[in-house]
Order: sequence, then C-alpha cells, then structure tokens
Amino acid sequence: MVAKISTGKDLYGALAYNQTKVENGHAKILDANLLPYPEDGRFRMGGTMEAFTAWLPSHYRTEKPVIHISLNPHPDDALTDGQLAAIGREYMEQLGYGNQPFLIFKHEDIDRHHIHIVSLRVDSGGRKISDRFEHRRSKEITEQLELKYELHPAEGQKKAEEWKLRPVDATKGDIRRQIADTVKPLLKLYRFQSMGEFRALLSLYNIGMEEVWGEAGGRAYHGIVYTALDADGNKVATPIKSARLGRMAGAEGLQRRMEWSASRIRADGCRERLRPLLADALRKAGDEVDFRRRLAVMNMDLVLRRNESGRIYGVTFIDHTSRTVLNGSRLGKEFSANALEARFNVAQPGLSEEVQPHIATSAPEPDTDGKVLGGLLSVIEPETGAVPRYPRLHKPDKKKRRRRYGRQD
Repeated sequence: MVAKISTGKDLYGALAYNQTKVENGHAKILDANLLPYPEDGRFRMGGTMEAFTAWLPSHYRTEKPVIHISLNPHPDDALTDGQLAAIGREYMEQLGYGNQPFLIFKHEDIDRHHIHIVSLRVDSGGRKISDRFEHRRSKEITEQLELKYELHPAEGQKKAEEWKLRPVDATKGDIRRQIADTVKPLLKLYRFQSMGEFRALLSLYNIGMEEVWGEAGGRAYHGIVYTALDADGNKVATPIKSARLGRMAGAEGLQRRMEWSASRIRADGCRERLRPLLADALRKAGDEVDFRRRLAVMNMDLVLRRNESGRIYGVTFIDHTSRTVLNGSRLGKEFSANALEARFNVAQPGLSEEVQPHIATSAPEPDTDGKVLGGLLSVIEPETGAVPRYPRLHKPDKKKRRRRYGRQD
C-alpha cells in the first residue's frame, strides 16, 4: 500500500476535489470522524466546510492547516468498502489524527480503487499535530496494515519496477554504478538477519560481499567491500569499498538493517508461513533441479554453498514475495545443509543455466556469523608477504624523502 501525503492551506480545494467526484458518480464517502452526518446521509460542500471550520480555532501557528492523504492498495487487492474504511481509520489513528475531524473518500474513477482522506493539522486549541518523522511513520503504518489485511506489498513492488534490478555484468564496465544500482534497492526491499543471508541475496545479482577487519592509525576498523562476480562466483573486478556506495551499505548500516529485519520477521510470522510450503515442495521434489523448479513457481530462490568436494555446507532460501532471506537452519532441521546434503545425496555443480541462471555457489566460505575466513581478507592483508592483488583499504603513510643538495656522484 502506497501512501501519499500533501499539506496546504486550501481546505475548500481539498474538499471540492473529492466532492466533485462524488457528485459525478466517480467516488463515495465511506466514513466520517467527529463530523455530523446530514439527515439524508448526503454530505454537501457547504455543510462540510462549516463542520470543518467549526473545529478550527481563530488563531493557530501553522501556515498549512490542511492535510490530504491518498492510500493506494495494490491493484490485485480486492477490498470491500468496509475494509477500506477500516484501513483509512486505523491509518489516521496511528498517524496521530484519531481525535481530528476527517472524511474518507473512495475513488472509483480508475480500475485501481483507492481512498482519499481530508483532515486538519491543528487541534481545537490551535496546537499543530506532530509531523515529526511523518513519512517514516506512515510507511511503518502501511506495512503493518499490509500484514494485518494480507495485502500485496505495493510500495516494494513499485520500487522494484522502477529500479529494474539486473545482475551485474562486468563486461559492460562502470562496475561501481552497476553494483550501487543493485545493492541500494536490495537493502531497502529485502529483509535479512545475517551477513551470510545478505551475501546469498547479492549472489543472485553477481555481486560478492566480504567483511574486512584491520587497524588504521591505531584504531580498529570493520569494513565492507563489494565486487563483481562471474556466473561461477569468481571475482572479476577490483573490490569497491562500501563508502563509495553510501552509509547504508557499510558495516553499521547493515547491522541496523539486520536488527530491523529480525524484529519484522518475528512480528509477521514469515517463517511459520513458509515452512509448510517448503516442506511440501521438498517432499514432492525428485531431485535438486526439481526442487528449484517448484520453488521458482512460488517465486522463491535457493542458494546452496558447496565446498571444494561438492558437499553442501550452506542453505539459504529467498522469498521474493515477502522479500525475506532465511538460512535453512532458521526454518528447521529438515531444511539445514546436512538435511539437503542427505536428501540430494550427491552435489550437482553442473546445473544448467536455465535452472540456475546466475546463482553463485563458489563464494568464499563464511562461518555461522557470516565472517569471511578466506578470500579477499587474505588478499588485502597477506600473511606470507606476497604482493597484494588489490589495493589496501587505507593508504599507507608516505615516507618523506630527504632533500639532498650539491653534486651527487
């Protein structure tokens, strides 16, 4: 559900916009809060304006006392008038307008039915309704309503369409831009609770991510680097520091996202919904290829990590409908690496591109905390004294050359 909030000082204009649609048969009034209902049940401009202005005090300190909100469910959500009215009322109450007068209009002039809400931003005492972090709170409210009424996540789908996520292609150049255009949307759209889960998600788009620890200037640092991968999961470009992608792509930003994701996943019961679906697909699957195909029908991806001998040591499920990434162990023992290794018996590293178009299965091995034990870390900070393949994360101090005068033999 997408919410659009606009504020202004023209109460008449906001009401007239909606009332005109009502009079033309393209809209209807679903609910009214703290406003007297006309005897015949029909709201008219004159009476509605009087009812609203009666709430406005003679003096208030805001230049924009009117708020006009539109709530837009996904086109596939079939909601009754009663449900739309309830959604509108709950939204206003949680946003802080439960004690304010407002009207809820349902617009039917386009196939995508939606509602508009007109209210006042000042109370009867002239105090302005708090708009602190209003847009952030609005998004949280719509996400809660989507879960409660089992609605499609329209906001995320709209953004995904606008971003047009594609796998990184190193042959096209401008690696930093390609990685940034993919990593940033994924961070906003998907929920994950560990670095390993985020790494599995990135592998679908030919991106590798590794953590780097070290010390610079006497201070310890925890860095994140991203790199382009080929179809086999091998690095094909120089790593890019997270600072070039923005704060959200760094270690602290990822930690905040993981904490937020954990609370949201616990709240919406995503794991409980997915377990029976995955169990049924696994029970019916004849082999790994069949299992992947059954998951694809449910809009899910499976990322398996294998060691050099081909044994499965990591399992991650990615549900693109709820945009949730979950390690198999979080879903139950039957979805763990050992269980799938026993179920499929033999590793299948040669899956066709049709089944596994861009999933990287040879990324560096993380431990249970998602920390990289090899790969880029050993390249950047070599222990054997070999020349590093990639530049260090911090520039070494340059030794000042001593100037020499006179003739030099």
